[in-house]
Amino acid sequence: MAVSKERKTEVLAAYSEWLKKSQAVILVEYTGVRMKDLNAIRAKIRESGGEFHVVKNTLARRAFAENGMNVPADFLEKSTAVSFAFSDPASTAKALSEATKGNEFVKVKGGFMSGQVLNASQVKALADMPPLPVVRAQLLGVLQAPAGKLVRTIAEPARGLAAVIKAFAEKAPAAA
Repeated sequence: MAVSKERKTEVLAAYSEWLKKSQAVILVEYTGVRMKDLNAIRAKIRESGGEFHVVKNTLARRAFAENGMNVPADFLEKSTAVSFAFSDPASTAKALSEATKGNEFVKVKGGFMSGQVLNASQVKALADMPPLPVVRAQLLGVLQAPAGKLVRTIAEPARGLAAVIKAFAEKAPAAA
């Protein structure tokens, strides 16, 4: 079924808008996947703050070019779906990886992050990274550790003195 020129313009504008809002973009091949499985992938990625859409290769190629992204030729061949990570690229990649686990019909082609091309193994590495809230918690722990050690170091002489006084006080009534 042919798509009208107006509809193509609308779709191209939507693709461009999603690309502008995305922190990362992951392209997958979905040949042979049932609609039920695609909907499950979409739902999982939406939970992570992203979007998953089946795209027309020619329109996607134009949208990438308009946004200054040089797409390798093999990324936009066969059937293509794109995962857009609007908030946290790692959690979106992880959600895509979890949603497609055990589904041999979905294959990661590659992606983009901060204007850089990612191959399939780099997308997998991105999926293996902890999500943003976990990284923030780890960073906070690293930043708080020296302050906690300093407080314990400063308090230790007073704690030692208090222990000596307490021991002396407990010993004194017994001697009397």
